[in-house]
Amino acid sequence: MDFPFTRLKGGVGAPLGFLTSAVSCGIKNPDSKRLDLALIYSEKPCNSAGAFTTNRVKAAPVRVSQAHLRKGDLRAIIANSGNANACTGVQGIHAANAMCDAVAKPFKLKRSEIGVASTGVIGLPMPMLRVEPKYDELLERLGPKNGPDVAAAIITSDTHAKEVAVSFDLGEHRIRIGGCVKGAGMISPSMATMLCFITTDANIPSDSLRKAVLECVEESFNRITIDGDMSTNDTVLVLANGASNMPLIRRNSAICRQFRRALRWVMLELAKAVVRDGERVTKFVTVNVTGARTYLDAKKVAEAVCKSALVKSSWNGGDPNWGRIIHAVGYSRARIREELVDIHIGGKAACLGGLQAETPMDDLREAVSHPEFEIVINLNQGAADYTMYSSDLSPEYIDFNRSEYAYWKQARKDGLV
Repeated sequence: MDFPFTRLKGGVGAPLGFLTSAVSCGIKNPDSKRLDLALIYSEKPCNSAGAFTTNRVKAAPVRVSQAHLRKGDLRAIIANSGNANACTGVQGIHAANAMCDAVAKPFKLKRSEIGVASTGVIGLPMPMLRVEPKYDELLERLGPKNGPDVAAAIITSDTHAKEVAVSFDLGEHRIRIGGCVKGAGMISPSMATMLCFITTDANIPSDSLRKAVLECVEESFNRITIDGDMSTNDTVLVLANGASNMPLIRRNSAICRQFRRALRWVMLELAKAVVRDGERVTKFVTVNVTGARTYLDAKKVAEAVCKSALVKSSWNGGDPNWGRIIHAVGYSRARIREELVDIHIGGKAACLGGLQAETPMDDLREAVSHPEFEIVINLNQGAADYTMYSSDLSPEYIDFNRSEYAYWKQARKDGLV
């Protein structure tokens, strides 16, 4: 962040005026005690904004949350892991609405003031028989210090919970932004596959918040990829309750721009954490495309390289194969000239003017041996640039994703299929 800030503990529970909780329902496995149902609630009315998957197959909670945001602002979010509630038809909509009602009724809110999100196996009805008995406990556990429980309750194939919280001065007031994210597989731009919840006690109007969220998502979660797959459940929800007691942020003001920079930093930290925790990944790779004619050309090149299975496999093997990189540049449909393309790996020239550079191969191998490194692709045709964050593709990723239909056995026991 380009201004002073302090890291805080507590994730989404760190900003003032937010209460959080999480409980274990056994949604995926009734014998499991892991947290899998979470709640975020603001003691004050909020302004809110969201971003969702662009997949035309959308999960029930995505459709419900989108509809609620069109009606007004959210004040609470209920979320679960273990079941995506996707491709579940009318039954899925009823389940998502019931989850919203379970929060709205005790707080005397409208159903439309509740956001709902789910993640897990696609195609199985939500096992409400195990969720509904846990609502009272979920409400009883609400408190200001349970943000880490929310982060833990939404993970699926993640190896650990991912959260961040910061405080900084906005004008003459100290404000806080906290967030958590889940995601490890099915990660691809527009949007990258994950659930992300962010809270802040800043006092920002809805229209300014909506604009900031869409811009910051484009510069963070839409800049990452692990396996090139897009989910049905991608959701980012942001709540701002103004509990810092700062005056309303004026749109397009310097303070508004500073808030946006802070929000972008938080989202980008969470987005990078998703890639680093990707399913069985061993490398975190930053791909910078420079010298493009247009922003769209730079984006096309970055996405082609970052999604290439051949390129990602070479990263896994510690092979500095710039030929695979330039071939992806070529099929990206960006306007490029082969004889102008330069490629640097870990700061070392691998390709200059479309030809093998003189850098010793051992030096290039050393560059890609690190768990994190940067690739710079200079098209030398203009001033546009684009950055993405990607990972390698490992044999273990394939093994991990070979089958998940064992979960259907439990669904049959529950009488859901």
